[in-house]
Amino acid sequence: MSSPSDRYHLTLVDAEPRGAADASECADAALLQVGDLARMTGKTVRAIHHYEELGLIEPAGRSKGHYRLFEREALVRIRWIHKLQALGLSLAEIRTLVRNRSVSGSAQQSADQLRRMYEAKLVEVRARLTELSALERELQASLAYLDSCNTTCTAELAPTDCAQCDRHPETQETDLIAGAMV
Repeated sequence: MSSPSDRYHLTLVDAEPRGAADASECADAALLQVGDLARMTGKTVRAIHHYEELGLIEPAGRSKGHYRLFEREALVRIRWIHKLQALGLSLAEIRTLVRNRSVSGSAQQSADQLRRMYEAKLVEVRARLTELSALERELQASLAYLDSCNTTCTAELAPTDCAQCDRHPETQETDLIAGAMV
């Protein structure tokens, strides 16, 4: 978390004191509008508004034109939300995580809750990687099988003949091939 002095970067152009309105404009320039957040995160403006409605992010204020303004920390939060969704969490589950953190008795308790969830997700990701590796091998074998169709098959055979094909004795048929032939 940044300290209040890190949030706003004011550059004075001249040595004369500036008015309150000028300082406010400079502070607003350090903040991001919803469109900026959307562009920088690859999310839609509607998604950013939805995150706000769910309490996942909060605007720091509003501009003179009444646009919502967000601190740069919102970028980090939106990337975190995106990664949790990629791990399979729903926005409701993410909202529960955010709420649990805010009502947690201590930083250690909050970290322990997050750790337990991350450990469970790590087990799921590793299982999925194992499954994807097996699927990758089957896809490679299926492609090799299909590549040999270009050299062993003839144009006069109908697609229904593939189910009884005996032109691939050296290649093992995979579920991806067998399922397509039925």
